[in-house]
Amino acid sequence: MKKKIFAIFILIAIAANAQTFNLSVFDTNYYHKYKGQNLSVNVYNWGEYISDGSDGSLDVNKLFEELTGVKVNYSTFASNEEMYVKLKVGGIQYDVIIPSDYMIERLIRENLVRKLNYNNIPAHTNIANRFKNLPFDPTGEYSLAYTWGVTGIIYNKTLVSENADEIDWKILFDKKYQGQILMYYNPRDAFGIAQAYLGYSLNTTNESELRECAKLLKTQKPLVQSYVMDEMYDKMEAGEAAIGVYYAGDSLTMIDNNPDLNFVIPKKGANLFVDSICIPASSGAPELGEMYINFLSEPEIALANIEFINYASPNDGAIAIMSTETKNNKIIYPDQETLDNCEVYITLPDETNILMEDLWNEILSNDTTYKGWVIPVALGVIVLLCVVIIVLKKMKRREN
Repeated sequence: MKKKIFAIFILIAIAANAQTFNLSVFDTNYYHKYKGQNLSVNVYNWGEYISDGSDGSLDVNKLFEELTGVKVNYSTFASNEEMYVKLKVGGIQYDVIIPSDYMIERLIRENLVRKLNYNNIPAHTNIANRFKNLPFDPTGEYSLAYTWGVTGIIYNKTLVSENADEIDWKILFDKKYQGQILMYYNPRDAFGIAQAYLGYSLNTTNESELRECAKLLKTQKPLVQSYVMDEMYDKMEAGEAAIGVYYAGDSLTMIDNNPDLNFVIPKKGANLFVDSICIPASSGAPELGEMYINFLSEPEIALANIEFINYASPNDGAIAIMSTETKNNKIIYPDQETLDNCEVYITLPDETNILMEDLWNEILSNDTTYKGWVIPVALGVIVLLCVVIIVLKKMKRREN
């Protein structure tokens, strides 16, 4: 309901004030320069990561198309690693991608993204300085911040006995929740949980520490119902699992849909991430990509996206017009003490990535994942055998 009301407000505001807002979103000289040319921009983003018109929200891509005359070809990925493989292999020329911090560093290192022309992105000035020139892009030439947030534990209060202040990473390794745990289906985040639980850096390159993490994750596997990414939404909202690990913004969306859910940032620390917008080196239309980036960086559009996906905004213009309720939400904007315990991923050396990938494949191939049907089937077989034995005994007695 909040999203629907907000979307209506934004649409009314844009319609009523389009001639008076002193913002480049209404600069027809800028946004109309490609109109009538039958052009398109190819965008590759995370799933559920833009205001898309559902539930009465603002359809950002549709508004961009109406404003510019440029068609948006929009597709999604479930993990940074999936996006990386698609970009590395080629085949489709993307003009805009939205990866996370550590992956951006890797893309820069491998020359898979190009420098941005900020002359074509006047709205970049809306991004707060503290989100510029970050360690993964120290010169700020390749990326512009889109959102930020933290990872943590989402759980069902009706299925978990612990209180919020008792919940930490250890709950993911508790045998009493066997078959009720959902884990990340990507190596970096899965290993990050093990590293935080064991007290190691989320960016460790120590082989013995990584192997210890892999051993822990193998031990955990029989407790795991399944390894998921976007499937987390349906499973947690439907009460099909008790505990999951996911991103704060997405978790808040799940909580909106199921009030039995809650989200906790573990005291031992978690991953603090920044997702930023880039243009691939292979882009066939970088200028259109920069126009799209500019559009996403407009305060009203940034706010529409943030209100829809529930992530934190690096956009000062959006924060200035944001509701007090959103600003004070500790899931979206954790306090400084919590953030001080979090760690940002950095790009790991190739040999560490290879080791982690190999260990991850070992974990997944170790067929010990919890299967909810095993116990009922086994009991059924036992009952059937008992019935057969009883019948055979009765038949034998009759014969005698």
